[in-house]
Amino acid sequence: MKVNSQLIQTLAIDTVRVLAADAVQQANSGHPGTAMALAPVAHVLWTSFMNYDPFNPQWANRDRFILSNGHACILQYAMLYLTGYDLTLDDLKAFRQLNSKTPGHPEYGLTPGIEVTTGPLGQGFANSVGFAIGQKHLAARYNKPGFELFNYRIFCICGDGDMMEGVTSEAASLAGQLELGNMICIYDDNHITIEGDTDLAFTEDVGKRFEAYNWHVQTVADGNDLPAIAEAIRTAIGETSRPSLIRLRTQIGYGSPNKVNTAAAHGSPLGTGELKLVKQFFGFDTEQSFVVPQEVLKYYRDAGTKGMGQEKQWNDLFKSYKEDFPGLAAEYELFSSGGLPKGWEACLPVFEPDEKGMATRAASGQVLNAIAERLPALVGGAADLSPSTDTILKNYYSFNAEHREGRNFHFGIREHAMGSALNGMALTRGLIPYGATFLIFSEYMRPPIRLAAIMEIRPVYVFTHDSIGLGEDGTTHQPVEQLISLRSIPNLVVIRPADANETAQAWRVALRRNDGPVALILTRQNIPVIDQAKYGHADGLEKGAYILSEAQAFPDIILMASGSEVALILEAQVRLEREGIAARVISMPSWELFGKQDSAYREQVLPKAVRKRLAVEMGSPLGWREYVTDEGDVLAMSTYGQSAPAADLYREYGFTVENVIRRAKALLEVI
Repeated sequence: MKVNSQLIQTLAIDTVRVLAADAVQQANSGHPGTAMALAPVAHVLWTSFMNYDPFNPQWANRDRFILSNGHACILQYAMLYLTGYDLTLDDLKAFRQLNSKTPGHPEYGLTPGIEVTTGPLGQGFANSVGFAIGQKHLAARYNKPGFELFNYRIFCICGDGDMMEGVTSEAASLAGQLELGNMICIYDDNHITIEGDTDLAFTEDVGKRFEAYNWHVQTVADGNDLPAIAEAIRTAIGETSRPSLIRLRTQIGYGSPNKVNTAAAHGSPLGTGELKLVKQFFGFDTEQSFVVPQEVLKYYRDAGTKGMGQEKQWNDLFKSYKEDFPGLAAEYELFSSGGLPKGWEACLPVFEPDEKGMATRAASGQVLNAIAERLPALVGGAADLSPSTDTILKNYYSFNAEHREGRNFHFGIREHAMGSALNGMALTRGLIPYGATFLIFSEYMRPPIRLAAIMEIRPVYVFTHDSIGLGEDGTTHQPVEQLISLRSIPNLVVIRPADANETAQAWRVALRRNDGPVALILTRQNIPVIDQAKYGHADGLEKGAYILSEAQAFPDIILMASGSEVALILEAQVRLEREGIAARVISMPSWELFGKQDSAYREQVLPKAVRKRLAVEMGSPLGWREYVTDEGDVLAMSTYGQSAPAADLYREYGFTVENVIRRAKALLEVI
């Protein structure tokens, strides 16, 4: 029986390798070599270690598998199909084709069993840190004696390219600091990238680097040695106080006589001639493609069905848990389904009118602390900027090795890793994560923000210090192009509130959204709290733009702005009215939300009959032309700022009431 077991395992692994080569060849694009090299470790994981249920890919206590080197995704698709997920052999044949379930890199929400969208190298590794954080936090909150609900692990595979990316270093450092012993990374050390041998650009000792990060490091010298692979994984599972790295030396394109261990096996099909040699090497019929022997399919399907029993045991455990801890069980069911508790919005503070006002970052901090108790799923922090971004939850611990229940996160000066970890946390059902930094540093987070928008998941980004109004820190810290850059990301909702009450409403919108991320853009400087009894109510923010202050007659001109500049155009309206010019003031905190309104509402706010319009915003003018029309004007930043007190900068760049009035009169041709 032992011999038969070895034979079936060898045949199973070789089937995966040939499937990968066939799929890439049929697609005429893709990355066969890495999938062929990693088939043995994937086999060991799926058959001997990972807990999963192919018939319920969202089972709460499943182990998470993340393929960070997502270009090798045909490997993952093959394993998902073979173990019984909702994929067919025809899906493998449609690899990289239009509308298929098997795209060129793994996509969350498209392919059953894919935990997170990966492909941009390093992202999956950093996502894994977020997943590991999520498991630790859920366990601390919900596990009770006799009820170990959440004890799953995070298995990540990454390659040389992942290891070169800076985000991996940031995330590995964070994981070591947090002692995330539930994370196991298998490093495919094949020494090959697109340009050739990694010696061209990458000769460091990765193992020593990770040891310095406080990781447990092992090396397996032969990627085909199943017992050694299994022993390394078993040892890693036993190491609970540190994350684990298994350095696995593989041969890219294993089985390809002429392309093994070459760049030619990395990013293109092997070619029909070489593919025949591969099949010959593994003992497959050279004239047939996509062959899955029945004994192999049965072997993998049997491995997949084991998870059904494990899930049933978990469901029975959770049923008993609900009897003993009904409150916690109900809480988890609510938040894990994407819901929010009834009446939570009543906790949102209402701010009294105040000409001196407050910074919207400070208002945001008050909102967070007001709602924290009602929303225990809300967790987050900043990239070493919590005091400056006002994102500390005052009555709660910081998350660390001693306090897994902590809700404040110290991501360190690692914006890129923070953004990527937030995605893993957001994909942990039961958590609502937020992360904060200065708006200018959103640039460091661009890749994970884009991926969150693609995946339609809901991290909340808190970006403060939103304009030249931050003052003396100067050009390098004053954002100009960042607002339009964020607005250009499909499915990201950007909200720049005009005062404290709009900030509270912005959080309401952000937390109610469940189909994509939200970026809150907040001020460092104090701005007036607008009198809602006199002007429009801040809940108009949910529509993206609303009439804040109506003209005394049919408007001659529309003044529109977001954020701190709204107070500026309100004052300009008053002075224009004194001169007999009727001006409507529009607060426009979110282009994306406004764009979702029906045409009747958009016409109500911005009637076509009023062609004279002036937009005011301390950012790039790009995009505003859609709203001001060809007869309007935009007062914005066309250059970078300077280091100076904010008041001096406003005068220098024209963000004064006098200049708004002058620009409005120029549009109306009034002297």
